[in-house]
Amino acid sequence: MKKSMAFLDLVHAQVKNALAEDIGTGDLTALLVPAGQLATAVILVREDAVICGIDWVNSCFWQLDKGINLDWQIMEGERVKANQILCKISGLARPLLTAERCALNFLQTLSATATETRKYVDAIAGTHSQILDTRKTVPHLRLAQKYAVTVGGGHNQRLALYDGVLIKENHIAAAGSIAEVMKQAFALNAGKSIQIEVENLNQLEQALMAGAASILLDNFTIDLLIEAVRLNNLHAKPAILEASGGITLGNVREIAMTGVDRISIGSLTKNVHAIDLSMRIKA
Repeated sequence: MKKSMAFLDLVHAQVKNALAEDIGTGDLTALLVPAGQLATAVILVREDAVICGIDWVNSCFWQLDKGINLDWQIMEGERVKANQILCKISGLARPLLTAERCALNFLQTLSATATETRKYVDAIAGTHSQILDTRKTVPHLRLAQKYAVTVGGGHNQRLALYDGVLIKENHIAAAGSIAEVMKQAFALNAGKSIQIEVENLNQLEQALMAGAASILLDNFTIDLLIEAVRLNNLHAKPAILEASGGITLGNVREIAMTGVDRISIGSLTKNVHAIDLSMRIKA
């Protein structure tokens, strides 16, 4: 897939900051290795995973030495097995060793999100629903993690506060009512999506009557989700319904089977269990 310049600039900036954080005034341990010494290495995965983050890994090495060669044995988004070789690397030993930890940090984190997302996507296969992320991301890695969600087969909720209106309980309380807060949202004329969160069927009805085109169903039970879908379908202009809250691999298919359009899951990016990776220098 061809990447845009904006995407590549984002990767470069994130890697630049990560390298600066790690190297600081210099990699003291790398000085133990002769300056001109060459080395070869492999990146191994220690568990089954969906790999994501190749551009970040490449940038980690190339920002230190453009002469480092990376020969990837897999493609972005590919499912891999434990103990599989992901990449063969060759070049000067010092920059290769210096870049190692930052490269693996990006790869293990983004692959974790892609892997978890793929589990949920597989779990609802054949249903009408889509899996979405949230804004519950690692600081400064939001766009990277949201990219990883798409690599895992999921979809992105709004990217940030500027990217859409999401009306929650406190917004409704401050405005006085669902009808009033929806009126104010439409008046913004921001050219962005407007979504309102509801906590019960009564609020759902109010949101539909107020013209909501996208409604988030917060912590609805299965029975309530079924009824919400039924009520929504009775309206002349049904809204997009999104289930959120308390969603796990154990119940996500049942939730999808209720007929909701979208299912948003904060744990895809919040509860990251890093994929076990290692880089090994070959003698």
